[in-house]
Amino acid sequence: MILLKTPTEIEMIRKSALLVGRTLAEVGRHIRPGVTTLFLDQIGEQFIRDNKGIPLCKGFEGFPSALCISVNDVVVHGIPNKSVYLKDGDNVSVDCVIELDGFVGDSAYTFPVGEVSEEMKRLMRVTKEALYLGLSKCVIGNRVGDIGYAVQRHVEKNGYSVVRELCGHGVGYKMHESPNVCNYGKPGTGPLLKEGMVIAVEPMVNMGSRNVKFSKEDGWTCSTRDGKPAAHYEHTVAIGEKEPDILSSFAEIENN
Repeated sequence: MILLKTPTEIEMIRKSALLVGRTLAEVGRHIRPGVTTLFLDQIGEQFIRDNKGIPLCKGFEGFPSALCISVNDVVVHGIPNKSVYLKDGDNVSVDCVIELDGFVGDSAYTFPVGEVSEEMKRLMRVTKEALYLGLSKCVIGNRVGDIGYAVQRHVEKNGYSVVRELCGHGVGYKMHESPNVCNYGKPGTGPLLKEGMVIAVEPMVNMGSRNVKFSKEDGWTCSTRDGKPAAHYEHTVAIGEKEPDILSSFAEIENN
């Protein structure tokens, strides 16, 4: 069942989503060669709790950390680790979900580490462009398939691939709600987008093949099968009448 939110509830979700953006910006200030992903997770969790939020990833179905931190060929759900040191030229996706005053915001951003290659920069740029093309379809009267088609078309015409095993989702009362929001699809298909719907749109884009694998050791880490890098960006958005109402923000991240 798709749960519709009132205007007042959407404003509460916005507060949570904006705290996610501020958390990602705080983590981003510490991203540099030589730091561990566990250190970044500790920075993020402390910031969330200092701002009266709850890091919802921590403990979710056994996930051990406040943030998902995914490096290079890890697409999503990377577990922060004291032995994983960032290196110059890496890219690192940080995915954060926060509950604040009973409402949930969700966002992710892929950061360069030091000086990255032009190829890596292009992957990140195209993935972020795909996110905003998907978001542009988040208006009343469109369908979920319109979002996925917009993402997929841009990604594939640039020579990359979209992950199909994982997707975006409804959000607001809980971390994961209906509907699923795939990064591929056909225009005019899927659930109708209505006033009051709040969803997370999150392209997961691979430089090479779309095929992924899941760690048998931890059950979480999702990596590209070919070992090529991936990028991941995400916004929480309320379906708008004429344009999307993007509730999360990259502004503070990109002004660092």
